[in-house]
Amino acid sequence: MAAETSGDHGAINVETHTFTIPCKEIKRHDDMPRWDKSEAHRDIVGFIGAMNDAVKNKTLRSEFPVSETVSKLVSVLETLSGYVDEVPPCEQPQRFGNKSFRDWFSKMKDNIEELLKEALPLKFHPAIVEVSVYLIESMGNNTRIDYGTGHELSFIAFLCCLYKIGAFVESDSVAVVFRIFNEYLKLVRKLQLTYRMEPAGSQGVWSLDDHQFVPFIWGSAQLLDHQRIKPKAFTDPDICLSFSKDFMFLGSIEHINKVKTGPFAEHSNQLWNISGVQKWEKVNSGLMKMYKAEVLAKHPVIQHFLFGSLMSINPAT
Repeated sequence: MAAETSGDHGAINVETHTFTIPCKEIKRHDDMPRWDKSEAHRDIVGFIGAMNDAVKNKTLRSEFPVSETVSKLVSVLETLSGYVDEVPPCEQPQRFGNKSFRDWFSKMKDNIEELLKEALPLKFHPAIVEVSVYLIESMGNNTRIDYGTGHELSFIAFLCCLYKIGAFVESDSVAVVFRIFNEYLKLVRKLQLTYRMEPAGSQGVWSLDDHQFVPFIWGSAQLLDHQRIKPKAFTDPDICLSFSKDFMFLGSIEHINKVKTGPFAEHSNQLWNISGVQKWEKVNSGLMKMYKAEVLAKHPVIQHFLFGSLMSINPAT
């Protein structure tokens, strides 16, 4: 991970830095090389790799330090989950895309800056104008009422930005994945199920999951040296049920088993193929390559990504 994303060493000076409201930069397919060479691309890849290293061979119930900032950001996500209970789905003829999501989204958007002010120490408040945009974008699209890997990418950017300003430090890494990202997963799954959100740009059977990708990367890192659970075991629903509270990968499979019907090999063909790989190490490195190819290299995803002073379109040096 680049120096400015690895914690307090070389963190951006929030007092002197000029924050900007992120905007779209990748308009056409011809713009993709700008993204490939950008600081933002380097930082995202570096961040995912660093978190991957941090959670290797650890379970969700391992002991790890949890800072006050981490705890308060988990509370923000819990508050947003509470809003779902306050905004139940409405009765409507169409099965998917419940319009009440737009009311939830408005409530979230109206309150997000205040919630972040409560969660982040005062010195980081100047950054909220920028980082809050990534958190808002990570919840799905309120016009199409859909959610996909591009929204998940916005949450990765949100977390990466908090490292860049020094709100997170290196010792927070395990808690950032196991507490904050895991709480985010619970929230967006609740949104997807409650408001029957469409998968954004679902690619059909090649896809790991209609909505998420990153928990499979970090979740496979958790299982690298596991003596009992081999890749072939995750297609067994009993294994997933028994270990879903310990391993993010198995929690993700358990979620798929709940929402999909029919043979696993048919509704989740890519994951079925992965279950044939002998070692988690190969699964983990393969998923990272797949993420770069199927998410970060895809114009339909990156055209929606927003660039600012922290996630910069400027060429990486």
